[in-house]
This record gives sequence, structure tokens and C-alpha cells, in this order.
Amino acid sequence: RWFTHFYVVSVLWNGFLLIWLFRAEFLGESLPSWIQDMHHALGRDSQNSEHFSALLVLLLLWLHSCRRLAECLWTSVFSSGVIHIVQYCFGLGYYIAVGATVLCQVPTNVRNGKELSVQICWYHIVGVMMYIWASLHQHRCLAILANLRKSTSGKVVSLSHSVPFGDWFESVSCPHYFAELLIYVSMAITLGIRNVTWWCVVMCVLFNQALAAVLCHEFYQKNFSCYPKHRKAFIPLV
Repeated sequence: RWFTHFYVVSVLWNGFLLIWLFRAEFLGESLPSWIQDMHHALGRDSQNSEHFSALLVLLLLWLHSCRRLAECLWTSVFSSGVIHIVQYCFGLGYYIAVGATVLCQVPTNVRNGKELSVQICWYHIVGVMMYIWASLHQHRCLAILANLRKSTSGKVVSLSHSVPFGDWFESVSCPHYFAELLIYVSMAITLGIRNVTWWCVVMCVLFNQALAAVLCHEFYQKNFSCYPKHRKAFIPLV
């Protein structure tokens, strides 16, 4: 249940960054001095980055955090499990760093004189469509998990674990983790596919979600003798 804290921080922080980038892109304002100092430290001043791509990805990241926060508050049913302090601190730091990572893809001189319509490319459309598709499936899978602990009237009747069925659960044990990976891949596509920095973020998400999925998969196999043997842990067919 403390994952809720991650998304509260992300909504506030990345929303703040989104406002600054929006004002710089459309109102011609300069980015704050601390952001410019960060650019100088990372040597990003001369990077030829697409500003609209970064703005769009930051928006998608913020919307993702808003949805996950809403799901934590009103959809998910949490057990009495606890989170390790290291994982908790990592989660808080991650959502602060990932928004700053997007912002660092934009040169300090944001304005480039192009019209917004000219900047919309095919990979923006593909990335956003993939983002919506993965987000819908993630929400469905989280709703399936929550409904395992609810009665038909919607009242929570149990906090124990059960075997989920439906949607991507027919292929993998943790489809919501797989959807998380696809969401970050969709952002990599939205950034133009060739952004090495964001692919490093994708790899971080891959290893983190894969580890959690394998542990969850082993839990299911250990505690449910009738658990479907064809299901993989994380990625279908892998």
C-alpha cells in the first residue's frame, strides 16, 4: 500500500516539471536555472533533441502516475505485506529521477521556431497508441487481482492470494509487470526510438519487473498445486 507514496511524489514532481517544460515550449519562457545547471553538468547543451517528443513523454509519464495513484486509492486491495526500506527509498528516488531524465533530453534553448503540427511524427502516434493499449491491459489486470478479494457486491471479503484468470493472466503470471515494461517501451518509441538514455531506463524497468515477476511466479507455483503449467513468469512465451 505504500506504493501510493511513489505515485503521489511522481504526480506532484513530474507535474511540476511538465508545467515548466510546457511554459518553455509554448510561452517562450526559460527553464529554471537549476535545470540549466543540470544540463551543463551532463553536457546536454548541444544535443539536437526533439522538444515535442520530450514534452509528450513527460505528459505520458505524468498520466501514468495519475492512473496508478487512482488505482492504488480506489481499485487495488492490499494485503498486510510490508515493503523493505531500501526498496521504498529507491522507489521515491526513481520517480524523481525519471522525470528529470526526460527533461535532460531537451536543450536549455527550448524554442526552435517550428509549429507544433510540424513536430508530430509517426513514432509519436505509434508510441501513444502502444501506451494506451498497454495501460488499458494493466488496468484490467489490476482490476482482476482486486476482484479476487471482493464479493460480487464489491465488498472486500479476503486478503489472501488466489489464482487470477482472464486477460493476459492466461499467458503470464504477472501481466501488469509486463504491461509496465510495454508502457516504458512506448515512451522510448515516442522519443524517436534512438534515444539511448531512455532505453537505459527501459532496461532498468525490465530487470526490476522481471525480478518481481519471477518471485511472484515461484510463489504461485509453490502455493497452488493446480497452477497452470503453461504460464510464463513475465513475458509471454519466454
